[in-house]
Amino acid sequence: MYTRWINILHKVKLFENIEVNELSKMLSCLRPNKVSYKKKEYITIAQNKFTGIGIIVEGEVIVTKENVAGDRVIIAKLNEGNIFGEIVAFSDKNEWPATVIAITDCTVLFLPTEKILGNCPKMCIGHKLLIQNMLKIVSQKALNLNRKIEYLVMKSIRSKISNYLLEQYNRIGKNKFIIPLKRNELAEFLNVSRPSLSRELVKMKEEGMIDFYRSSFEIIDLEELKVNI
Repeated sequence: MYTRWINILHKVKLFENIEVNELSKMLSCLRPNKVSYKKKEYITIAQNKFTGIGIIVEGEVIVTKENVAGDRVIIAKLNEGNIFGEIVAFSDKNEWPATVIAITDCTVLFLPTEKILGNCPKMCIGHKLLIQNMLKIVSQKALNLNRKIEYLVMKSIRSKISNYLLEQYNRIGKNKFIIPLKRNELAEFLNVSRPSLSRELVKMKEEGMIDFYRSSFEIIDLEELKVNI
């Protein structure tokens, strides 16, 4: 049943260091629930009952939350091989912490937490590795949430843009890169309005700090960009 996605699942952080043959055995034991969604369909809704860790095997989704003013903020954009719901999976709160929306047609495998923590009836070799990987993922998620908080406390739009572009520069190692977010998605991620974001980007371009076209960016004055954080 899961054979068609085995190459994707083998690269998922949750199954890191687990051989393909062993992973196939584990999947027949864990038996995650497969659900397909259409573009713009809600996969989870914040505060609804939690149904298990989601593993994306086809398509792309965005993870969102509403702020106190009722505006939607994008927490993350995820695609094949990414997971969601792990931060709440082992807490005492049995509800989704955020809303997940399909931005393309997609397929998700849901893995109930009891299947991870419970005794494996087939004594899978990889089960211990699965639990270790889960601990690593939760720790990394906590670090990512801390990064999101840093953006929220930044006072100016320019500082948010500069920080985001420098993150992309440090990750890719080149002055020219394509960001993974569309303009409206970037605005939601930075928690600013799209018109304000566009105005500030144009100003930064006119001042010779950056150049851009749609999702393609070039950092022209790296030192000036660093000053704005």
